[in-house]
Amino acid sequence: MLTKRIIPCLDVRDGKVVKGVHFVGVRDVGDPVECAAQYSEEGADEICFLDINATHEGRRTMVDVVRETARCVFVPLTVGGGIGSVEDARDLLRAGADKVSLNSAAVRRPELIREAAQVFGSQCIVSAIDARRSPDGTFHVVISGGRIDTGMDALAWAETCERLGAGEILLTSMDTDGVKNGFECELTAAVCSRVNIPVIASGGGGKLEHFSEVFEKTGADAALAASLFHFRELTVGEVKDHLYACGIPVRR
Repeated sequence: MLTKRIIPCLDVRDGKVVKGVHFVGVRDVGDPVECAAQYSEEGADEICFLDINATHEGRRTMVDVVRETARCVFVPLTVGGGIGSVEDARDLLRAGADKVSLNSAAVRRPELIREAAQVFGSQCIVSAIDARRSPDGTFHVVISGGRIDTGMDALAWAETCERLGAGEILLTSMDTDGVKNGFECELTAAVCSRVNIPVIASGGGGKLEHFSEVFEKTGADAALAASLFHFRELTVGEVKDHLYACGIPVRR
């Protein structure tokens, strides 16, 4: 049986880890390389970096952060934020990233997923989908940190991402991001039922029971969290111990 993965996410701005609620109101947390090394030592299965100010200068900063992290951390690194071309992806993979996460640029030009998958392989391509519940109860894809509602159905977009060659989906509920009231299980279960590639649940993890709940109620392969790990409300080890006690397979 495949083990479920626990993935700390580090939002990086100007070379520092930051965290906010609903992608706004961010505050500094610490050095990304030190944070990544700590999570690796605690048993994280993977680490995700998100460049939240991906201007040209921000991108170069992120390349340096990835390169330094790859020297001292030996778990897979996924990097996202502002990747708009195969060349952007290549720079990060050459710096030591194992996967790149494509989001807004892929929504605007879906062929980017196919192009990147053809060059680097599907195993390197993560389609990040930020979704928000609309008034009619369906889930829409949002971009630009949740500021733009594209009107696209999130479930249909997940299917498209798989068809274009994505090897994994990082699914973030913008309704629950940062509020720590639990993962959006309805959305996660629906996406899992529509695709045959791994799905990472993101947004809302705040206590141990939220992690067991998302694995028990959905087909998620992994759960991602940020603030509760950054501020030491929980550790990766505590989450894994809880999951193991619940009979959910994890790497310990």
